[in-house]
Amino acid sequence: MNKNEIIQFCLTLSNTFEDRPFQDDYDTVVMKHTENHKWYALLMDVKGKLYLNVKNNPDYSELLRNSYQYIIPGYHMNKQHWNTIIISDKVDASLVKELIEQSYELTKNKK
Repeated sequence: MNKNEIIQFCLTLSNTFEDRPFQDDYDTVVMKHTENHKWYALLMDVKGKLYLNVKNNPDYSELLRNSYQYIIPGYHMNKQHWNTIIISDKVDASLVKELIEQSYELTKNKK
């Protein structure tokens, strides 16, 4: 998956919009809920790599980090609740979509 494919997938989730909240930073993309404006996915370039931050259940987060080398504690986020997926050709696209959907569900009703 690449950045555009991830954004397009996120936009298939209902009541979602793409935001670029950081002034003078047009590369970082935040996917948000239209109703509560909560983030559920953050895409950013870190040292030439595409990082995707998603929120997960804390119990599942540890399992993911221990199972996949490309999943690490959330970069610049709460390490208990957020994971970073380092996007490359080694990443399982179906897993990325599943984790985005979980993040979407965990954040959609919170105000």
